Amino acid sequence: MTRVLLTGASGFIATHVLDILLKRGYSVRGTVRSQDKADKLLAAHKEHQDKLDFVIVEDIAQPGAFDKAVVSEPPFDYILHTASPFHFKVTDVQKDLLDPAVQGTSGILVSAKKFAPTVKRVVITSSFASIIDANKGNWPEKTYTEEDWNPITLEEGLSSPVHGYRASKTFAERAAWDFVKNEKPNFDLATINPPMVFGPVHPYISNLKAMNTSNERVLEIITGKYKDSGLPPTGTYLWVDVRDVALAHVLAIEKEEAGGKRFFVTAGKYTNGEIASVIKKNFPELASKVPEISEENDGLPEGGVYAADNTRSKTVLGLTYRSLEESITDLVKVLLELGAK
Repeated sequence: MTRVLLTGASGFIATHVLDILLKRGYSVRGTVRSQDKADKLLAAHKEHQDKLDFVIVEDIAQPGAFDKAVVSEPPFDYILHTASPFHFKVTDVQKDLLDPAVQGTSGILVSAKKFAPTVKRVVITSSFASIIDANKGNWPEKTYTEEDWNPITLEEGLSSPVHGYRASKTFAERAAWDFVKNEKPNFDLATINPPMVFGPVHPYISNLKAMNTSNERVLEIITGKYKDSGLPPTGTYLWVDVRDVALAHVLAIEKEEAGGKRFFVTAGKYTNGEIASVIKKNFPELASKVPEISEENDGLPEGGVYAADNTRSKTVLGLTYRSLEESITDLVKVLLELGAK
């Protein structure tokens, strides 16, 4: 039986990764920050408890944080490293964003090389944030691919939480590729680089007060936050469904040719207006909470906006992508189930 270590197992993307791994028969150890999270995940997967265990890693930025987690009998074949912060509610960019992302990513690789010699591949959740050059703005003539790297500097990263998040993902991913190149461990590396990630959360591990950043926008639309002020700017015009991102992680360990590659996983462009339209169409009872949609140019910037090339994710991993309508509809159903009003 193939054994996988899944870090940050209670996270938005990771809970979907866990679903897929268990359905496909993998034996999984997850890392979580608390026993409460481990208990909730175990309770949600009662039928797989013989193939599922957890270890607590309270602070992934601490040296040696993963040393015990990577040691297993039977030993691990693969590591899926999803643990990293994605939120802008920070007081100290270095401590709250940069250190956990960079040190957590370097730390799992150091621990794997030292204590888990059987690991063949590490797959890391990176981001479009490490691809996009935000200084170029909407850049309508640009098509982003896996070859692109965010040129952000440390100084820029420390200037705000949004810049700090982009810097954290960029520096962490660069550190991972540098580690594999310089340290030449037994494992190779693949990264998954999604833009805005929408889609259903798991009610057993989620609540409306701690919604992940991308879905929080949808929650705000359906609870009337923008009813009078109008929709906020879309910001990042590319999106993907969480279940497709999760599957990409698993396919990246199953496909031999995925080693040594970045994967830009995106279903394409979207706007907040499109999200609002999906909500009004599929949930007419919420229409009074959703602002009137009068977006010129379908909500895209007047001069156009960058495009994305997701060819590699389709040809190497074999991914197909869900529609925005399916993603937002499935998400709103769960938000209502959780008590959104």
